[in-house]
Amino acid sequence: MTAGQDAPSAGWVEEALREHGRAEEAARFEHRGSPQPLPGTVREELVLERIDRARRARPRVREDRITMSHGAGGKATQTLIEAVFLDAFRNPQLESLEDAARLQLAAGTLAFTTDSYVVSPLFFPGGDIGDLAVNGTVNDLSMAGAVPLYLSAGFILEEGFEVSSLIAITASMQAAAQRAGVRIVTGDTKVVEKGKADGCYINTAGVGVIAQSVDLGVAHARPDDVIMVSGPIGDHGVTIMLARGELDIEADVISDTAPLNGLVADLLAAAPGVRALRDATRGGVATILNEIAAAAGVGVLVSEDDIPVRTEVRGAAELLGIDPMYVACEGRLVAVVSPDSADQALAALRAHPQGREAAIIGRVTAGPAGLVQLKTAFGGTRIVDLLVGDPLPRIC
Repeated sequence: MTAGQDAPSAGWVEEALREHGRAEEAARFEHRGSPQPLPGTVREELVLERIDRARRARPRVREDRITMSHGAGGKATQTLIEAVFLDAFRNPQLESLEDAARLQLAAGTLAFTTDSYVVSPLFFPGGDIGDLAVNGTVNDLSMAGAVPLYLSAGFILEEGFEVSSLIAITASMQAAAQRAGVRIVTGDTKVVEKGKADGCYINTAGVGVIAQSVDLGVAHARPDDVIMVSGPIGDHGVTIMLARGELDIEADVISDTAPLNGLVADLLAAAPGVRALRDATRGGVATILNEIAAAAGVGVLVSEDDIPVRTEVRGAAELLGIDPMYVACEGRLVAVVSPDSADQALAALRAHPQGREAAIIGRVTAGPAGLVQLKTAFGGTRIVDLLVGDPLPRIC
């Protein structure tokens, strides 16, 4: 989304399609017996025109109270951010809505980010809330092309939380910080009454340095750019859902939580044509693709057959009735790369341990602007819209 552009309200595609259906029915009634336009281009243009008009509508939070959907990373979250937070705090650094703000100082350019972690359960296969908090903040800095340096850690602890669990979480954070080459240099602790939290919540902030030659952002995407992911998607979200034990489903899946700064450094060194990076957390790859399309005013076309998903994750997602495209990752990135740098970028990703299964999944197109389309395994094409909420809440 470009600076200052209004965000769509939740359900804009559905509203636009319903409006089109009503208009088409009225036209049939009015001109009954008259020749009707052949299906195809005209019909499609009418639908896209109404979708575009709905997308440009000023965002407004329609609910009187916050719901879980507002924190899920989909349409409801986007509307909340645009209509409340961006409207209140608007400034040039915030308006780009990237994972980290770029701060121009006399000594150079800094990246600054913050995030909060409320994952449930606190401990899960492949990680815990501690290394998730460190890795997530490191990755947000890395998506700006920064070298992460320093982190803060704020803890909100519930009365009665076991000290042994807190020690395990902090040990995990320190180990993750060492792996990423960063330091936790400041923090805060608050304790709330029993029942007022869920054991432990963590807030982190991070600071990194951006080289003068690096300028990444989803608004830089251009037609014919190549879109790639660094590995199989959906591992983290499915792991968290299964770890809650609410469903009688067993699968050999672990979270992909990992720091991506080393992978990003290798990618930027090998491929000068990298235009944008995003880590596919809440809302998954589908949400990132929609952010690219909206911010740059372009279309995105991806192929279902080319999107890597582990067999175990795909099977569990089918049983849960969810699409892996919308499931969160915590150690995967989406890259937008110019066509002339695509081969170098893919080779650099695959040469790194965290990018061995990297794949090209699609391309940026000239239009329809703002829309993501998926070539299905059956040969058709469908729109990949933003979800209102997230089918897997509290995954980070």
